[in-house]
Amino acid sequence: MLEIVCLNGDFAMPVDSRPVGQLRNIGPTVARRLMEIGVRTRHDLKEVGPATAYVHMSANSPGKHLPVCYYLYSLEGALKDLHWNDVPEETKRRLVSQAELSMAIPPT
Repeated sequence: MLEIVCLNGDFAMPVDSRPVGQLRNIGPTVARRLMEIGVRTRHDLKEVGPATAYVHMSANSPGKHLPVCYYLYSLEGALKDLHWNDVPEETKRRLVSQAELSMAIPPT
């Protein structure tokens, strides 16, 4: 479902407000973990980005390994409406690099 959001009463743009649980690749566990970090809609996921969402979900689940293919690639696939395995290899490498860099930088 698309909502129209008005900014300053002048400009309207469509926002995809579909709940994350309705997106491709996103099952109940991933949807719950996304909601735990405040990502509730496709728009939220797009704003945060797959790598940042993955890093936050990982930080929110200490002691648990969140498999890259089931989480990071699935989040990208959800935004692109692709099966996680169909995400291009170059994109997968970029996402892993972004996530690794974010995890290596201590929070301020």
